[in-house]
Amino acid sequence: QVQLVESGGGLVQAGGSLRLSCAASGRTFSSYFMGWFRQAPGKEREFAAAITWSSGNTYYADSVKGRFTISRDSAKNTVYLQMNSLKPEDTAVYYCAAGRRVGQPATSLATYDDWGQGTQVTVSS
Repeated sequence: QVQLVESGGGLVQAGGSLRLSCAASGRTFSSYFMGWFRQAPGKEREFAAAITWSSGNTYYADSVKGRFTISRDSAKNTVYLQMNSLKPEDTAVYYCAAGRRVGQPATSLATYDDWGQGTQVTVSS
């Protein structure tokens, strides 16, 4: 099992930036994907970005491509989500997730086994 703790959320004006961090502990060596998902009020949780621990391959939802960047620091067991050019529609609780299911799509919630508690991101217009 992997324990995940997110940080870095907050309130920002449209056009601004935030960087989310996800510190992982436990059996991190067994994780294949690290992902960021988000859930807005009244909506389902949706994929935002993912990265593979070993190769660093990245995956993005179309809605964030070109604005968000996911990265990892293997030495610190930490994954980051740099969010630029934020829009009000980016407002959501952002969750970090760890997945160990090789061969499953990075974009699917079902791929992920462990989840953080979430961090709120609010973008004002």
